[in-house]
Amino acid sequence: EIARLAEAAHARNALLKVILETCYLSDEQKRIACRLSEQAGADFVKTSTGYGSAGATVADVKLMRAAVSDGVRVKASGGIRTLDMVLACRQAGASRCGVSATAKIMEEAINRQKTGALTESPAAPAETAGGSY
Repeated sequence: EIARLAEAAHARNALLKVILETCYLSDEQKRIACRLSEQAGADFVKTSTGYGSAGATVADVKLMRAAVSDGVRVKASGGIRTLDMVLACRQAGASRCGVSATAKIMEEAINRQKTGALTESPAAPAETAGGSY
């Protein structure tokens, strides 16, 4: 099914994101789903819809990034409400983040930029253990 969707998307110059809903999967199931999605032609693997019991975690982003080649991108999504979480997910390998607090995150980024404190965070903040709801 993913291969047929990828073929249809690519024929129309569109990208295909496969949402894994990681909160319901074991780490091994996440790895397998990432590999199968890549083999089928997906352009992205995504952590969640935002409707599951939990959202993106830094650990899941790292796992997913390691499971696919550089040709597949990782999108962290679900429960991302702070700039620190965005930066931690980017550091872990997410090329995109779906956020639910865009205005707040951008305001904090602008304020940090003004003071020269806007940098990619090498250490994940405590809240990144789980992007819960």
